[in-house]
Amino acid sequence: MMRLRFLALATLATAATACGSQGMQSRPDQSPAHSVLQVTPASVVGYLPENAVPDSLSLLPPPPAPGSAGQAQDDAAAKAALALSGSPRWRQATDDADLNFPQAAETFSCAVGVRIGAADTPRLYALLRRTLVDDGSATHAAKTKYQRARPFTVNAAPICTPGDAGYLRTNGSYPSGHSAVGWSWALILAEIAPERAAAIFARGLAFGESRLVCNVHWLSDVEAGRLIAAATVASLHSQRDFRADVEAAHDEVAAARAKGLRPNRDCAKEAAQ
Repeated sequence: MMRLRFLALATLATAATACGSQGMQSRPDQSPAHSVLQVTPASVVGYLPENAVPDSLSLLPPPPAPGSAGQAQDDAAAKAALALSGSPRWRQATDDADLNFPQAAETFSCAVGVRIGAADTPRLYALLRRTLVDDGSATHAAKTKYQRARPFTVNAAPICTPGDAGYLRTNGSYPSGHSAVGWSWALILAEIAPERAAAIFARGLAFGESRLVCNVHWLSDVEAGRLIAAATVASLHSQRDFRADVEAAHDEVAAARAKGLRPNRDCAKEAAQ
């Protein structure tokens, strides 16, 4: 897969000790498009109790200051990404911006090599929705504290989802919630389908890089999102119901592969981006 070469791999999450669990509400309505950012989806609760959610303010340094070397690196990465505006990679990034379900469940289907959805892999589908909420909770504190301005408010260039511009102007850029979600899903799916780990990690990296392509996050936002993702996945392993869902999802993926349930996405097109 062709990708921007801006980013380093975040530290892989490790398992913690087992403790309590938290359930999922079973309403049929979808999570809102920005649930990872708003942290208040109407239909789903995460696995982590409040006292187990990683503290992004403690884990992350402040975002790069204006005029710093870090901001210069962010500026250079943003400028390079702008060259992809309107390209096929831009269209892929636009698709990646959508965190609505059921569409979002298919994000990693090509990487995993099977169809992912409520009908064919219900435990995995629920796991993806619940961990999205946990990532949103984990990134919330730093986003609220720093309220970093997004690249498009500085360079006045287009974004992939112009209808979201008003909301994004008021939602902190650091860390990237989408990047946290994408990397958490990559870490979890690599555990569920370890034989596909290389493709899954590549897709997770590309998913975060899509936020640069869309001109809505800085490089350091994406890197910080991945760090929070690693901490969140480590914390998730302390939850009994999360571990049970990972086991069930592993069996679902194996069964889907045995049935020949191929992804609904154009995997060749995705791999070319």
